[in-house]
Amino acid sequence: MKHLLVGFLFLQAFLLQAQNFEDSWTGYFSYVSVKSITQGNDKIYAAAENSVFTYDLFTQETETISTINGLSGKSISTAYYSEIFGLYIIGYENGLLEIIKDDDDQVLKVVDILNKPTIPPNSKTINDFYEYNDKLYISTGYGISVYDLANLEFGDTYFIGSLGAQINITQTTVLEDFIYASSSTNGVRRALVANDNLIDYQQWSSITNGGYKGIQTLGSELYLAKNNDQIFKFTPSAGLEFVENINSSIVDFEVDTNILTITSTSTIKAYSEGYNLLSEINSLPDFDYVLQSGLAFEDVFYLGTTELGMFKVPFGTSQVEQILPDGPLLNQPFAIDASPGQLWVVFGDVDLNFNPYPLSERGISNFKQEIWTNLSYEEITSEIGGAAVNDISYVTINPTKNNEAYMSSYQKGLLKIKNQVPIILYDETNSPIDIPGGNEAVGIRLYGSDFDREGNLWVVQSRTDEGLIKLTPEGQFQTIDISNIIDAVGNQALSEVRISREGYVFIGAVDKGLIGYNPTTGVFNLIAEEVGNGNLPTNNIRALAFDNQNRLWIGTTKGLRVLFSIGNFFEDGANIESQPIIILENGVPQELLFLQSITDIEVDGSNNKWVSTATSGVFYFSSNGQETLLRFTADNSPLPSDNVLDIAIDSSTGIVYFATANGLVAYKGSSTAPKDDLENVYVFPNPVRPEFFGNVTIDGLTAKANVKITDITGNLVFETTSEGGSVQWDTTAFGRHRVASGVYLVLITSDDNLLTKVAKIMIIR
Repeated sequence: MKHLLVGFLFLQAFLLQAQNFEDSWTGYFSYVSVKSITQGNDKIYAAAENSVFTYDLFTQETETISTINGLSGKSISTAYYSEIFGLYIIGYENGLLEIIKDDDDQVLKVVDILNKPTIPPNSKTINDFYEYNDKLYISTGYGISVYDLANLEFGDTYFIGSLGAQINITQTTVLEDFIYASSSTNGVRRALVANDNLIDYQQWSSITNGGYKGIQTLGSELYLAKNNDQIFKFTPSAGLEFVENINSSIVDFEVDTNILTITSTSTIKAYSEGYNLLSEINSLPDFDYVLQSGLAFEDVFYLGTTELGMFKVPFGTSQVEQILPDGPLLNQPFAIDASPGQLWVVFGDVDLNFNPYPLSERGISNFKQEIWTNLSYEEITSEIGGAAVNDISYVTINPTKNNEAYMSSYQKGLLKIKNQVPIILYDETNSPIDIPGGNEAVGIRLYGSDFDREGNLWVVQSRTDEGLIKLTPEGQFQTIDISNIIDAVGNQALSEVRISREGYVFIGAVDKGLIGYNPTTGVFNLIAEEVGNGNLPTNNIRALAFDNQNRLWIGTTKGLRVLFSIGNFFEDGANIESQPIIILENGVPQELLFLQSITDIEVDGSNNKWVSTATSGVFYFSSNGQETLLRFTADNSPLPSDNVLDIAIDSSTGIVYFATANGLVAYKGSSTAPKDDLENVYVFPNPVRPEFFGNVTIDGLTAKANVKITDITGNLVFETTSEGGSVQWDTTAFGRHRVASGVYLVLITSDDNLLTKVAKIMIIR
């Protein structure tokens, strides 16, 4: 009886209410890949890869639900709407369940399956939901779990394989007195649904062998979808009867409002009771699509595609309405860059060893004036005369020409974009950039790029002697041989490039350390991980950033270092040592970000540092790194993944964008770049109401502006000097106590004392 005990004790009720982050975060998810479609509450619910959108059947409006609203951001496998209970239930590949209530829109997380150690991770996938008598039968990779929708708690779990083994259950359904379960490898089994002892595998009998994608009840009949895409009807008297062969792979097999919808990769069909065909779609002339979900409801097909969102097609017509919320092309952003009012996103990728294979043919996305403009791979190719540009893995916006951006392809060259249109690809045919040894498999492996103060663009190319490229504002190229500092022809990869205020070029070499180049003298230097020769934690450099004090912050796969002075970097015999940031943790000295794999470092308008990591989310440090101001992970923020690949900051608004392995989100930061005058100073929030406990931001400042705050009688309560374009006040009198209700004056003076500004803050306690 051991198996009975395991089944009975398998799951308990663990409900966690997710936090809503709409006040301080924005999500920029892609909804092009629709994995599950269901209906209820006068809406169509479309589950995309890791977020959801709804389509209102009356207003035809869409709304999105994502990590900003409390979803996990992980990979969705299926979803279901319970009309009786007003619940939308989302199932994930990792076993997580999330429940959204109609009455309050709160997201409840059910982590029982996710956290169960006795179930292998690859067996926790939620395959399907079936509601019967207030219970939700959850088909999973290990068996069937029963969830009480009235009380929001788990009941029993059924392991129905031979001798109580775990088997992959694809779907369940109830017909008359029996519950049926289809398995991908172990046929179809059934048991009396009223049996109180269904945790005993011996109560389940096999009605057929083989592998099945699903099983559904249509009226008084039972239909099965076999792994070979044949449809069968089952009756106890006649057994299996062949019904139909679907000509492409079945991806969805569902009954809703007594209509059976069979969706394959290329077709969708709707059947009424008796398996009478109501309507079908075999092609849509103007669209090249692949289906992965579908629903027939009220004489309309809703088709979930892999790349084009959801199609709405009335029965018997070819009238297609594409339903797709605004967003980027994909949920796999690899690199981003921001300038005032816009963001560019690229999706080509390389692995940890800077290997671009398998090659990716992906487009690019631009966000400007709150609208996404997406250019597909085919559109880019067409715009530049047929040259295919794959593996676009880096982007840099021209700081003096906001309408220009340069994209590095790790195979094909340098793509120039102007006014959101690709205009030229610089490659071996029209520039000095060459394919090393003519080896097409290697290609032109361009990666990091940066502009200097003269408007020159510097780009690095891997696996060639001429690994440093300069493009002038006039369009002239210069290639620089780096073979006297490293052996670049082998598998050597170059990552980031950053330019100091003096015009020195610093390059991250993935296996060799930090390269410096002085364009004026032509001198190179290299520092590495050895003490006395750089003191880097590893030679594998992934991120570089100069802060407002011209200090070079270096991110590696094993931690963080800072070069506090680069003035003597090119002097013979100089002792160039990078330094760790040492902090006190519980009174014990610790190295900041010790052994963390750092993916990017960005400096905001206050000279504070945003640092992203491959496994631990994002850190926000004070200008000297001694104080952790914020820490964002997938557990405490809308980050859909702790693998954060890139960061970009809009200096005009302070918005911080995070490109993660599972999507793009933005934090409404408050540190902006300094302004030229004090004409647009503003304070927010203002007034400060009793329920607000955060910091007040004074924005629109010049560099190094003096900011004083006094009460109405002139008593000073706060004073600071701005690092960038904004400062924050915690509404205390020099940190001692919260100030009382009243009006407070903000007195601002520019660094040269030529400009002044007075603002007011109302405090309401």
